[in-house]
Order: sequence, then C-alpha cells, then structure tokens
Amino acid sequence: MGTRCVVTGHTPDGTAVIVSDEGVTSYPIGSHGSAVTSLWGRDDPPHFPDDGARPSTTVAFPPPGGSRLAIMELAPRGDDFDQFVRETLAPWADPSNPGMHRSPSIDYDIVLAGTVGLELDDGTEVALSTGDVVIQNGTRHRWHNRGDEIARVASISIGGHHEIDGGSR
Repeated sequence: MGTRCVVTGHTPDGTAVIVSDEGVTSYPIGSHGSAVTSLWGRDDPPHFPDDGARPSTTVAFPPPGGSRLAIMELAPRGDDFDQFVRETLAPWADPSNPGMHRSPSIDYDIVLAGTVGLELDDGTEVALSTGDVVIQNGTRHRWHNRGDEIARVASISIGGHHEIDGGSR
C-alpha cells in the first residue's frame, strides 16, 4: 500500500507553495504483507525558507538533529517485519534475537490501524490499539502484529545521542 505525501516549500520571495503531491510506494517485506513506506527524512536540522526539495539521507535512523517519517505495515501472520530489521536496520539489530533493535533516536509511534504488540528487551509486551501513541526513548524493542489484519504504525524519528551502540546489549 502506498501513501499520498504532500510537500510544501517556499518561492525565492518566501511565499508558501505546494512542491509535490504524489504517492509514495511501499517497500514490501517478506511474503505475508509487511511493508515500510519511507515518506521523508533529513540528516540535518531544517532551515527555512527552503524550496521543499527532498533532502538526501545516509542511513535508516537519523543522526543527531536529523529526522525520519515512515509508515510500518505489519502482517498478521508470521514475523516477516523481522526481515526488515535484520537487513535494513542491521547496525542497530540484535542478530541473536530477530526483530529486536535499539533506536538511536527518540521515536514518536502512532498506531493508525490494528493491534500491535511492543516488546521490550526484558520480554515485557504492551498491547497497542488504533490511536495509541508510544514515545520510544532509544530503547531496545520489537514490533508484533497481534491482530488479524495488517497493522499500520506511523513513526517519526528524531536523531539523538545514545550512550549504547547497537541492539545487542
């Protein structure tokens, strides 16, 4: 499933304009229907006015002061989202515990649809429903779909300084 993304910017004289209005395609993961849609990101703090052009990014999680916006789609059968963590988030993933990873960021996660389980490194799991919000403070965690349909989570990540590297501790 893709997502419509409308981006604003400024003309040289500072007038607000629509720069783009287009669908962003999801990146499918596994065979059960999981996907990630990377909507926007930047590696540096924004400075305005700007032209609204898509900034380049270097890695999945933002460096300090950078940001990312993505939508995760978690399939109801299996844990194919673990594949995304293993392949795309490898520097932050725990290879001995599939799907478990430590974000080097503060993440604002909003459940858009479905029932999601948020598992922490001590095995604690909290059930989340549509409309619930998680403030992820650089903690080691794993996502699960605990329902019967695709679960969707919007994730806004702001890069921070983390004293612990990687996801294996």
